[in-house]
Amino acid sequence: MPESEPWEYSLHIPNDVRAVTVSRRTLRLILTVHGLITPLVDVAELLAAELVANAVRHTKGPAALRVRWSPPGTLRIGAWDADPSPPQPPQTLAAVLEAEDGRGLALVRACADVWGWQPLARDGSRGKFVWCEVGAA
Repeated sequence: MPESEPWEYSLHIPNDVRAVTVSRRTLRLILTVHGLITPLVDVAELLAAELVANAVRHTKGPAALRVRWSPPGTLRIGAWDADPSPPQPPQTLAAVLEAEDGRGLALVRACADVWGWQPLARDGSRGKFVWCEVGAA
């Protein structure tokens, strides 16, 4: 049974393609220890992988994976990076199905209940946070 109390985790990652795998496995572990092993896990892993891959691939600095559970059943997954530029608007999944790249946000848009992004500024540093939410129904 999923927990009834909210929680949040952040994983700071270097600009390294291996961070995608580390993020996916860390997310699976977080969801497992919180009793959220359902079909949600597979979708959450896919979403986290796409968001972190974009953060690592399209920026030069560090990044972070953030995961937040809000009862009664909303999981928010997000990736922070140091580039304040907005992400390219996603195309439809059908439009990028055969493409070799550019599917990340299209997959997020197709699999998440809602997604978005926001610019961030803290201590003189700028960046953005790209996030999505999925329900545990």
